[in-house]
Amino acid sequence: MSEKNRDGKRTARQRLAVEREKQKSAEKRRRALIVGAGVVCVLALAAVIGVIAANAGKNKASNDAGPVVAPSGAQGKDSLAIPVGKDGAKSTLTIWEDFRCPACQAFETAYRPTLHELVDAGKLRIEYHLVRLIDGNLGGTGSLRAANAAACAQDAGKFRAYHDTLYSNQPKETDDAFASNAKLITLAGKVGGLDTPAFRKCVNTGTHDSWVDRSQKAFQSGGFTGTPTVLLGGKNIYQDQTMSPAKLKQMVESADQG
Repeated sequence: MSEKNRDGKRTARQRLAVEREKQKSAEKRRRALIVGAGVVCVLALAAVIGVIAANAGKNKASNDAGPVVAPSGAQGKDSLAIPVGKDGAKSTLTIWEDFRCPACQAFETAYRPTLHELVDAGKLRIEYHLVRLIDGNLGGTGSLRAANAAACAQDAGKFRAYHDTLYSNQPKETDDAFASNAKLITLAGKVGGLDTPAFRKCVNTGTHDSWVDRSQKAFQSGGFTGTPTVLLGGKNIYQDQTMSPAKLKQMVESADQG
């Protein structure tokens, strides 16, 4: 083989190696975007106990909200799960989430069309657990107030639509805009038939505040490390970096046919 041919092959191999490194770097960046979005929400777990304790006086009103009042139709242990979808669905997705959490919004944005499709087809049931990690991490009450409002929407049979509206209008993580009941009531105007006197009273009086606090304690005692925590068949699929809406759909449809 001539020196020229050997040099040409070496050059080709080098180009191929460079291209492979570029592809690896691109994949690492893609994964970092997914994982990085959840880092802040994970950090919230480490701080939540101490900060909530430190802010006990500030949050006394919510802590003394009276007996735990679960929203209408809540199920599971201590009635902490808000179900969406048919009881007979062969697959159940359990989601622990915080309305202030940007990683939760990223998950919802990416997976919402697929989740709606599977739920509406009767193939998937979702159980939502609402927590308040970001309140503990950054201070404020927006996670609590939004979760209470979502529970009030559940009472009115409008949970899914209002849930999606909250994420579509999520403020920046450092902006505690959801702490305003007036803001939450204004957003209810985007959901047909939700902005009623009963809903307003439920939001303004914090009917489900103690229920949200109980859900937060269940999250901590469950050993979960951040939001969103997304479980399918008991496995946290959010930690699976190969997971995608298409892969989730395939898993659910396979279970439905099995």
